[in-house]
Amino acid sequence: MKVEFAPLNIPLARRLQTVAVLQWVLSFLLLAQVLIGLIVILIIYNYWFLYIPYLTWLYFDWSTPEQGGRRYNWVRSWTVWKYFKDYFPIHLIKTCDLDPRHNYVFGFHPHGILVVGAFGNFCTNYSNFKKLFPGFTEYLHVLPVWFRCPLFREYLMSTGAVSVSKKSVSHVLSKEGGGNISVIVLGGAEESLDANPGNFTLFIRERKGFVKLALTHGAHLVPLYSFGENELFKQVHNPEGSWLRTAQKKLQKIVGFTLPLFHARGIFQYNFGLMPYRKCINTVVGCPIPVDKTLHPTPEQIDELHQTYLKELRKLFEEHKGKYGIPEDKTLIFK
Repeated sequence: MKVEFAPLNIPLARRLQTVAVLQWVLSFLLLAQVLIGLIVILIIYNYWFLYIPYLTWLYFDWSTPEQGGRRYNWVRSWTVWKYFKDYFPIHLIKTCDLDPRHNYVFGFHPHGILVVGAFGNFCTNYSNFKKLFPGFTEYLHVLPVWFRCPLFREYLMSTGAVSVSKKSVSHVLSKEGGGNISVIVLGGAEESLDANPGNFTLFIRERKGFVKLALTHGAHLVPLYSFGENELFKQVHNPEGSWLRTAQKKLQKIVGFTLPLFHARGIFQYNFGLMPYRKCINTVVGCPIPVDKTLHPTPEQIDELHQTYLKELRKLFEEHKGKYGIPEDKTLIFK
């Protein structure tokens, strides 16, 4: 195989974009482990004056990710996020106005490998979210396991991310007067194992907890589809029934998440590496599905609203797929 190297005369802006994405990928893959290792080293060498105050504070702060988190605008405004967004680039597209007197649940699809579109649009101040949806505060819900990692949890919360637990989503959606948006990546880790270029499979048929929470709090549902999310990486072949898929599913059951064996391009060559491809991400926000507050929804009410959500999600995909280069014969597959 002939190796295709990056040209030497790359503009400075593109070099900075590459560095920004590289640090994000490495932070996702390694930062939590490094920071846990740092805490262990401090304990082993008995730097008690460093780890005891932090662990004491951590004990009292443990529930913060389920109580709206602790975002810092100065972190969300780091220049590195601008270059991160421009690398792909990432765009947020609005199709309908939202009423800030209501709370909303944004269902984000697809999961992809690293949920790049969700982070770029809802965890930085360089997307046009505030311009498109004035009067709203967005909360990206991620796996609770990340908030059990010392120090890393502080970094993650500073971007505006919160836990995806029921308690956390309920906290966001219970705001009086509206104006909050829960962004939930509904496919989860299971869907990430099918995140391949040209794949449009969504694991959504059995995921109804978000519908129940929307009914309980009277939060309107909004489907989102992030065109290009699955085009950023390739995966080691892992069809259903293969030893690799079986191992990945077992890992998910044990620790609550799994990590696809992905690859894309390198820093100085385009053939292999962990850097995502430069593929445009267009996150299209659909129209809201009105939801009446129902404190104790029946299974029938949940199923009915769930079917309505699937219908609107498919409609959103069909209406916009042609704009983003998806062939007419491609459609969503719900599992």
